Amino acid sequence: MRKVIYPGSFDPITNGHLDVLSRAVGIFDELVVGVAKDSTKKTLFSLAERVNLIQEATQHIPHVVVKPFEGLLVDFAKKEKAVALVRGLRAVSDFEFEFQLALMNRKLEPNLETIFLMPREELTYISSRLVKEICRLGGNIDLFVPPNVAVALRSKLASAQLTEPDPA
Repeated sequence: MRKVIYPGSFDPITNGHLDVLSRAVGIFDELVVGVAKDSTKKTLFSLAERVNLIQEATQHIPHVVVKPFEGLLVDFAKKEKAVALVRGLRAVSDFEFEFQLALMNRKLEPNLETIFLMPREELTYISSRLVKEICRLGGNIDLFVPPNVAVALRSKLASAQLTEPDPA
């Protein structure tokens, strides 16, 4: 069985992520969405929340499993017996960083391949960071994320605003 890991912080998962995931699941027998615990990014959603959101958003896609992980990605891939990693590329600007990561992972684990996939053109501009900012400013995010994520993001940001002290 050929298993692939699609790693990321997914804070939150977007329709661009889902497009890349859907493309990869057609190539491999099983796709593990690896949700990073110890990302250097400060996340809005907890690890458990991100895992649950992804599970809900992918429940209709066969052969997808969602698992949290911490530590080195290559160690997680070995544990899962994955043959490859999938990384999404939205723009040329993503390539340099992703290429560097792929080479480092290859040095750490020579038998683990990295495959780059691009989302559909109409999804290339979507990023989790931009979606959170649009939502924070009251914009419509329904075109950018799955419905369950839109609900969770609005709720999370509304409760965060209620707990922030008034700057006045």
